[in-house]
Order: sequence, then C-alpha cells, then structure tokens
Amino acid sequence: MSIAATVLEGTHVRLEPLEGRHVAPLLAAAGTEQELFKWTSIPQTLEGMAQYVATAVQWQAQGTALAFATVRRRDAMVVGSTRFFLIERWPWPAGNTRAGPDGCEIGYTWIAPQAIRSAVNTEAKLLMLAHAFEHWGVHRVCFHTDVRNERSRNALLRIGARFEGVLRAHRLSSDLRPRDSARYSIIASEWPQVREHLQDKLAARTS
Repeated sequence: MSIAATVLEGTHVRLEPLEGRHVAPLLAAAGTEQELFKWTSIPQTLEGMAQYVATAVQWQAQGTALAFATVRRRDAMVVGSTRFFLIERWPWPAGNTRAGPDGCEIGYTWIAPQAIRSAVNTEAKLLMLAHAFEHWGVHRVCFHTDVRNERSRNALLRIGARFEGVLRAHRLSSDLRPRDSARYSIIASEWPQVREHLQDKLAARTS
C-alpha cells in the first residue's frame, strides 16, 4: 500500500514530498558544511543525490516511507530533508483492521547550519509528530542515531523522546562501519505532553 504524498506546512517551514526537482537544491544545502554531517550519510554529488531522492520515492510507492524536502518559508530555501520510514502495519485479526499505520520511524534527517536550533527545525518535528499521532494514529514513533552523535542524541532528548537503549552493530554508519545505534521513542500516551513542550519551544523562537 503506497503512502499518500502530503505537504506539511506551518508558520516557519513547509515539508514538501521529495521529488526530482529537489535534487539540485538539496545538493546545495548538503555542501555547506560537510563536517556537520559527519554522522549522517548525505550524497555530495548530483548523481548520488538523484539516487537518494529516487530511492525515497520508491520506498513511498512501496508504502514504507514518506520523505520530505525541508523548505524555510521566509525565503523558500531548501535547507534539508527528513522522512518517515519503516512505516509499520501490524497483523491485526480480521475485523480489527486500521486505516493508518501502527508505528513508524523518523530519520534521514539533516539540516543546513543556518537552520539548526531554529524555528524551522522545531516546527518540522512538531508537524511530523502531529501527522503521525493525530492523522495516522500511530502507537509509537521511534528514532535511531549513531551512538557517537551527541548533538543528535541531545536534540532527541530536548524534544521529549525517551532513551530506550543501544542496539549494537545495528546499521551501516557513515564511516562504513557497523554502527551502534542509540534508540529513542515517543508513544501515543506521551504525545500530548510532547506536543505542548514543542509548542512552547516554538513560541520562544522567532526565526
């Protein structure tokens, strides 16, 4: 089952379903400060970025992902990308089926330096989590990051995600080694408190 392409838009950011037209602006955003992305595998060539986008589109057609270009509204600049992926539908018994997914992961998230710790980043998380919990009705959203990525780990704690533990040799890392992943999650019962926290953080930011 494919996932419907959806634009998520707030005051500061617009999350546009990833398409071929985003390849060049994404490449420009990714090339601004490569050291910043040392723990994230982000293509640095036109061919690589085109394949990155094509893979995201293919996963969407398969019903396992929904990827976005992160667009700053005040100047319409593409400043990064993020996606829902590993979208799960649990095997409910007959008569207990659900229309939406049961769980998902948010990841493949990267953002150019000028948008880090900004209203753009905060609002993007708020929009995605609201879509997952309030539109799809998921039971859980989880996040994984390289255990060495302290900036990402601290950012997940700041939004209200809970640390669950470390998965050893979980995925391929950006330096082509088996990566230990720190796992975080938010469950449906925690969402109202997390939503209020993110709304407060967003209100305190002006750009």
